[in-house]
Amino acid sequence: MSSLHNPNQNHLLAALPAAEFERLAAHLELVPMALGEILYEPDGQMRHAYFPTTSIVSLHYVMESGASAEAAGVGNEGVVGISLFMGGDTTPSSAVVQIVGHAYRLEQHWLKEEFNRSGLMQRLLLRYTQALITQMSQAAACYRHHSVEQQVCRWLLMTLDRTSSRELIVTQELVAKMLGVRREGITEVAGKLQHGGFIRYRRGHIAVLDRSGLEARTCECYAVVKKELIRLLSDVRYR
Repeated sequence: MSSLHNPNQNHLLAALPAAEFERLAAHLELVPMALGEILYEPDGQMRHAYFPTTSIVSLHYVMESGASAEAAGVGNEGVVGISLFMGGDTTPSSAVVQIVGHAYRLEQHWLKEEFNRSGLMQRLLLRYTQALITQMSQAAACYRHHSVEQQVCRWLLMTLDRTSSRELIVTQELVAKMLGVRREGITEVAGKLQHGGFIRYRRGHIAVLDRSGLEARTCECYAVVKKELIRLLSDVRYR
C-alpha cells in the first residue's frame, strides 16, 4: 500500500483489532475517487463497500423531476454501502463523490464474512449505521425548518470535519444540488459569508477563514450529528 495512503486514515478501519484488520488488509483496494463519480445508483446491485480516506461521498435522492437533495455525507469517519451488511444489497439512493480523493474498496463477500463473525467490525458498522441514520433524520428536519444560510454553514462544517484542508474544491452548483435549493440562493449566502469574513470564495473554491463564526451561524443540526457520532464511537480504541 502506498506510503501516502493508509487504511488507518479511515476511522472504522483504524479501530479494528490487529487480527480483524489483517483478515481484511489483503482484500482492501486503494481506489481514486473522481469528482462526480457514481459509486452506485438507485436499485442497482451493490458489489463493493467503500471506506473513504481523503474523499467525501454524498448519499442523495433524485426525484422524478430531476431535483435532488443530499440525505447524508460519508467521509473518513465511515463507510459507503451499509445495505451490504444490513441485508438489503440495494438502496433507492445514489452515492456520488462530492470531494475528490481516495478510498479503500472492499468486495461485498469479504465485508459480509467479517460482519458475520460478530466481532468488533460488526459492532463498529452497526454503531456507525445508527450515526448515519441520525444524520439523515437531522438533515430532513434541517431542510424543512432552517434557513439556507444555516444549511450552508452546516454543510461546510461537516465537510471540514472530514478533510484536513480549510479550502474546499466545490462549486456553488454542487452545493445547491446537495441542499436541494436554487443556485441563486447559494450565491446570495456565499456573498454574505464572504462579506462577513467567514469564507473566501472564488470559482470552484471555498476557503474557510473563520470556523468559529460558521459554528455561531449554523443551526443545532451540526452539533446534534457530531455529538451522536462521538457518543457512539467514543469508547473505540484505535491501533
